[in-house]
Amino acid sequence: MANAIRAFFVHILPPLLFLLVMPSPAAARDAVLAELFARRNTDGTLVLSSLKSGRTFVHNDERSNRRFAVASTFKILNSLIALEEKVATGKDHVIRWNGRRHEFSDWNRDQTLESAFRVSCVWYYQELARLIGAGKYRDCLKRSGYGKLREPFDTTTFWLDGSLEISASEQTDFLRNVYLRKLPFSDFSYTTLREIMVAESNPDFSIYGKTGWAASAKPQTGWYVGYLETHDEVWFFALNMDIRSETDLPLRKQLVREALVAKGIIR
Repeated sequence: MANAIRAFFVHILPPLLFLLVMPSPAAARDAVLAELFARRNTDGTLVLSSLKSGRTFVHNDERSNRRFAVASTFKILNSLIALEEKVATGKDHVIRWNGRRHEFSDWNRDQTLESAFRVSCVWYYQELARLIGAGKYRDCLKRSGYGKLREPFDTTTFWLDGSLEISASEQTDFLRNVYLRKLPFSDFSYTTLREIMVAESNPDFSIYGKTGWAASAKPQTGWYVGYLETHDEVWFFALNMDIRSETDLPLRKQLVREALVAKGIIR
């Protein structure tokens, strides 16, 4: 008995203690990603998480778990909801422009679900939201485990005004569930979403993503979330960053692209 106790303390306990105190890959500071943000002199976070290998890289772990206004990244889930509720019949579902002029010229025309997703057309999704209704949104957000919704909320602005918030870590979890089709939506809804989310495709990889810009937040927050498919792996990504002026907006995609290259995921 004494030998067994001695063996436990000598051979088994030290490795257990090491595992308990060893930082997880997601919690450790990633120097490569930190350098990318430092080079741009910008505050933000980035989560890169693989599907098969389980590898995860995080810049700014504290911020990655802090919630921010979802902004137009909500169009990913919003599109699924609209398709499932059949207020949008497919990617070619047309809503006619009412003639009201908007700041972004790409919004000043008739839109389909696909075109509205690509140009992030707010009025198109607000028309869908009026048809979906607050009750259905509450139910879908809860069943999808998507962020946190503050009550009461305006059905046509809650993803823009900060009523709905989500963290970068939660975004990657959500995207993983979307990719694996684990949420309560039909194959048609998932397939249509995948078609409208394509941001880039070439023989080596494809990127599916959505930007967001919480312009009314202080400081303003920029997002780029999605996933990348290579021949043998899938990587989910979620970036948010402080936006000091509109000139910072291109950095959302640039930082994600630079991180994917720096980590050897793409060339």
